[in-house]
Amino acid sequence: MQTVTSISENLIELLKKQEFIKAYEELFSQEAESIDPLYSASASLKGLTGLIEREKDFLMRAKINKVDPSEPIHCGAYFTFKLSMNFSIEGKEHNLEELCIYKVSQGKIISQQFFIG
Repeated sequence: MQTVTSISENLIELLKKQEFIKAYEELFSQEAESIDPLYSASASLKGLTGLIEREKDFLMRAKINKVDPSEPIHCGAYFTFKLSMNFSIEGKEHNLEELCIYKVSQGKIISQQFFIG
C-alpha cells in the first residue's frame, strides 16, 4: 500500500508531466471528493468518474502552458503543496496559483480541496 509521502511524490511527478487523467486513475479512490472554487465555492463533487470527466472537459477547452508544483508538506493523512499553472482558454491566458490539500486513506487520495490565491 502506498504511503502519503509516496502518493504526494507520484502526484507531483504526474502533474509536472501534465498527466492529469493518469493521476486520477492511479492515485484516487473511487469515492474521492473534490472541492474546487473554480467550479463551485459551496458544493463538492464526489466520485472518481465525475472527477475524471470534469478534468477531461477542462483539458478539451484549455491549452496548458506550464505546471509548477512546489515540494509537498506532510501531516498525518494529509499533504499539501502550492500549484502554479499557466493555461489558455479561447486565446485568453490565465495564471493560477492555488493551495492544494489532499487526504489519503487506505493508500488512495480520498479528498482534494483547492484554495485560489
